[in-house]
Amino acid sequence: MRPEALALLAAACWAVSSLFSALPAQRLGAFAFSRWRMLFASLLLWALALMGGGWRSLDASAMGLLALSGLIGIFIGDTALFACMNRLGPRRSGVLFATHALFSAVLAWAFLSEVIWGWALLGSGLLVGGVMMAIVWGKRSDELHGWEQTRGPLAVGVGLGLLAALCQSVATLMLKPLMTTGIDAVAASAVRMSMALAAHAILLALGWQAAKARAPLRLSDAGLIFMSAAVAMALGMTLILEAMRHGQAGLVAVLSSVTPIMILPLLWLVYRRRPAMGAWLGAVVAVVGTALIL
Repeated sequence: MRPEALALLAAACWAVSSLFSALPAQRLGAFAFSRWRMLFASLLLWALALMGGGWRSLDASAMGLLALSGLIGIFIGDTALFACMNRLGPRRSGVLFATHALFSAVLAWAFLSEVIWGWALLGSGLLVGGVMMAIVWGKRSDELHGWEQTRGPLAVGVGLGLLAALCQSVATLMLKPLMTTGIDAVAASAVRMSMALAAHAILLALGWQAAKARAPLRLSDAGLIFMSAAVAMALGMTLILEAMRHGQAGLVAVLSSVTPIMILPLLWLVYRRRPAMGAWLGAVVAVVGTALIL
């Protein structure tokens, strides 16, 4: 499968997982939610790596880079994203996180000598612009949902969202040279996830107040978190690493940023609320951009 298609599939995984994540993340808190999600994802990934034999592709040099990538992208990045979502809601946190495509394009040019040019450059601009248009103008005039409220200082929420985007870009791009060596994507994801989980466990063991759960884990929470872990982290992140193996890192990052566009029909299906006209316009622009890239 083409790396561009893998990136789009990863974006679809993240869109679906958002339907499972919002409620338990707000109830348990960003740290507790992330910790449980990483635990479920680690168990799934290691089971797949052991059954498929992918663990044999790991060596000492790869483990160190994968561990560092997990700390940056999953431990810091994912936790910052859900902390931002709890403060600003999924719509505005989505705008901020979508900037990871821009960060990735610039970093890929600076450190990997990748250049996006011609139709791909025009398509990338349209895609990122369409995603942000869909989120910024995607609120209906009669939408009074609690997710639209700002909790705490606005600047802190914005900072968390941009930090999550930057961490996502850095953690993914640093693995591009490693993935071309033939390392198994599932095993690589398992190592990244386990290192992030270990860091979370250390924070909890040290008794840091913010790392503690706001509420006890319920069976319904566990089910939603498991689905989120399986779809977003076990499948979505593995697809991105596989796309990085064969594709241009900047374009893979740009294409994987269409998650907010893919969320639109899902929200319409689940909540029976038609998206606003601005969301549709942004979606059309993003689809045109994707077509130009492909």
